[in-house]
Amino acid sequence: MSAVVQSIAVNAAEQELTDGFHLIIDALKLNGLNTIYGVPGIPITDFGRMAQAEGIRVLSFRHEQAAGYAASIAGYLTKKPGVCLTVSAPGFLNGLTALAHATTNCFPMILISGSSEREIVDLQQGDYEEMDQLAIAKPLCKAAFRVLHAQDIGIGLARAIRAALSGRPGGVYLDLPAKLFGQVMDADAGQKSLVKVIDAAPAQIPAPDSIRRALDVLKSAKKPLIILGKGAAYAQADDAIKALVETSGIPFLPMSMAKGLLPDTHPQCAGAARSTVLKDSDVVMLIGARLNWLLSHGKGKAWGDAPKKFIQIDIEPKEMDSNVEIVAPVVGDIGSCVTALLDGMSKTWQKPSADWTGTVSKKRDENVSKMAPKLMNNNSPMDYHGALGVLRTIIAERPDAILVNEGANTLDLARGIVDMYKPRKRIDVGTWGIMGIGMGYCIAAAVETGKPVLAIEGDSAFGFSGMEVETICRYNLPVCIVVFNNDGIYRGTDVNPTGGPDVAPTVFVKGARYDKMMEAFGGVGVNVTSPDELKRAVNAAMDSGKPTLINAVLDPAAGSESGRIGNLNPQSVLKKK
Repeated sequence: MSAVVQSIAVNAAEQELTDGFHLIIDALKLNGLNTIYGVPGIPITDFGRMAQAEGIRVLSFRHEQAAGYAASIAGYLTKKPGVCLTVSAPGFLNGLTALAHATTNCFPMILISGSSEREIVDLQQGDYEEMDQLAIAKPLCKAAFRVLHAQDIGIGLARAIRAALSGRPGGVYLDLPAKLFGQVMDADAGQKSLVKVIDAAPAQIPAPDSIRRALDVLKSAKKPLIILGKGAAYAQADDAIKALVETSGIPFLPMSMAKGLLPDTHPQCAGAARSTVLKDSDVVMLIGARLNWLLSHGKGKAWGDAPKKFIQIDIEPKEMDSNVEIVAPVVGDIGSCVTALLDGMSKTWQKPSADWTGTVSKKRDENVSKMAPKLMNNNSPMDYHGALGVLRTIIAERPDAILVNEGANTLDLARGIVDMYKPRKRIDVGTWGIMGIGMGYCIAAAVETGKPVLAIEGDSAFGFSGMEVETICRYNLPVCIVVFNNDGIYRGTDVNPTGGPDVAPTVFVKGARYDKMMEAFGGVGVNVTSPDELKRAVNAAMDSGKPTLINAVLDPAAGSESGRIGNLNPQSVLKKK
């Protein structure tokens, strides 16, 4: 062997190498993404092991959809992209629902999935779980990228982070073919290829003219209203929003995930007078809220006959005029927009008339008084109001707890009954109104905040992700789940009209004991039949911090079709023969 060849061999032996596994891990850590939610399997099992060994927290779920929901709400709570890791094809598809949900709700999230090699996918040669995942993901998320070479891992993740966080946040898909993980390159060159994302969500300052226009419209109002959406909660501009509301003196209506930005007991809160303020207001300022189905698209009976002028604050220009004319669009990030509005309010700002604020307060107090007796009953079996009255009191006593809520009646009634006192303490089904978010949200909320979690679940909603109670027990998380069990979807009293052996489609097993599921995995299970029993069980669970599931037995006749949105369920116009 010549001296030259010997020298090359020695240099190659001494060269420090890295691979795709370590570059992905290093890129995540460089950008402060230190938690992964996912399900292990081919081709990402070893990656999960190695990430854990390198100090990243890797939480393994029983189903990718729940892991995806966890990642999405982690993004909402932290303003950093939540990371979900799945296997290829079926696992990717399971996570895709959560990715689309994150995009629709403007939660920053990155779905990372292993995949088959391009040359095999493109020729459709029948690889293990072969699928063109990038093409499928693109229409359902904000952006989608594929990384083919180890030296591009840093750029690929940087693009995913920036896409997830910038402008209106959303879901991003990152496709990592199996061969990428094992690719080897020089370690020094690999480290230099990594990118730390700088200022991924820069402030977007509103145009001064838009601020002046909005204030002029607001000054002209006789009956103004502020609507706070979950975008306002995500912005974490809590002090500025509170100052704007209180300086303006305008009644505010919080959407469900904006509850607690100001306490629901605040004297300007119009949550208990929703119908009145929507119907009678003349100028409505939307802060991080959209005029979608949750607000009847800004028109129709819910909004009454009084002419309306809308001011809208949103970071997305295309949101303006989506359903009705927006006379004063204010485009920018919420913190900057709210601060600019505050700065533009002179010391002589005129608050709304006492006639308007008094009318709102009177209606709110009347509705609260009407509801109070219903919330104090101790019926056995329980109805929704008696059970929620207890939980309302518990949240008032434990305002730092995170409330997770999903279901039909369980959701609709809880968001109106259970008051919130601090920002981002209530997380629920969001824009799509879907079921299945519950257990994933519980896990991420406990992990990301370190706070105790109380989940109020309909029995139908719980069924979508109930197996994740094992995950909650495995990680010993401080989660108390209350399942409102009325034996069915909406209620458990429907019957099969044919008289045949099958139960009605909306009916579940009578007397099911969901608490036994939690006991099976080493958690605490409790069966309760009255509000008094429910109160004792929930307080014990929250005090202990142990994974607990409470089977709250409700009257099977309790509930109504789709809660308050039964009108969205098409009705047949044909008469029965």
